[in-house]
Amino acid sequence: VTPYREVTLTAQVPGEVLEIAGREGEWFKDGDVLVRIDDSGILAQQRAAVAEIQNVQAALQNAGVQYSRELLAPQSRNINRSPGMGLPSLFDQFFTRGMGSMFGYSNPRVERYSDLYQQRTMVSQGQARMMQAQSKLDEINVRLRDTLSVAPFEGVISRKLVEVGDTIQPGQPLLVFSDISYLQVTVDVPGSLAPGLHVGDLVKITLDDLNRTEVDGKVVQKFPVADLQRHTITVKIDLPEGAPAGAGMYAEVSIPDPTSPVRKLPVIPSSAVIPRGSLPAVYVFNPQNGRNELRYLRLGPKVGEDQVSVLSGLQDGEIIVVDETVRPAFQGYR
Repeated sequence: VTPYREVTLTAQVPGEVLEIAGREGEWFKDGDVLVRIDDSGILAQQRAAVAEIQNVQAALQNAGVQYSRELLAPQSRNINRSPGMGLPSLFDQFFTRGMGSMFGYSNPRVERYSDLYQQRTMVSQGQARMMQAQSKLDEINVRLRDTLSVAPFEGVISRKLVEVGDTIQPGQPLLVFSDISYLQVTVDVPGSLAPGLHVGDLVKITLDDLNRTEVDGKVVQKFPVADLQRHTITVKIDLPEGAPAGAGMYAEVSIPDPTSPVRKLPVIPSSAVIPRGSLPAVYVFNPQNGRNELRYLRLGPKVGEDQVSVLSGLQDGEIIVVDETVRPAFQGYR
């Protein structure tokens, strides 16, 4: 018997376990925090990443201002960038720049293009640094989120694999979380019997409880590939709601054999069966010596409310004893 859903939560970051939400068997809702790992080191990295983003943002804003200034007030026209001839700046502005351009020493258009390209490059580099810093912060936030293990669905803690104070490493199992609102029986069916099962079929299931309760289960999944070692096919069967079973219990599943010929089975009253552990028995009257002899049986499915079929141990025509205190000649059942 297995839960409807079950997951094993594992650690994604190293650290110390600070908190576990509860004990085995406690119920939690979807999204509840189950395990919390120490995040002080990651928080310090987060603060450093935020400071780096602020620095990059300031540099990016400065690059944008410099680009705007180049658009409105080109530096190629700044007289302080002229070679100069030791004369006043007005002479440099009207004579030196013109003479230098005439003799091929400078080209105002090329200088203008170079200055604009340089400022655009500074802006692009600032944007790239901003993306890099933001990506680093996102990575840290993911690691910070991984310090919390949350419930992926409503369920209970099946097993705790760590305790508060343990130091864990990435990939280490923390706990097993299960949804036991519905239960299933997972059975490995021999390949010869698998063709007789189809999704939606009802099969008889005997639960391993005190009363050996029998219920009808519905086949909900049949694996398409057989196990290479055991040559069996896994089949999942839904148990009815309220069945007296728990995850981890064993169950006995009766599966029809499509290859066996159809045969009639003897049917006897359930009151005649004497429970003897896993080997039920019945008293059979021997007409040769007039005695009741104990006979072990292999029982099949129930027939109605008060009868049961017999797979082996009895033959047609034999007399069984329903009440041993009365002479079998009058109370026998043929």
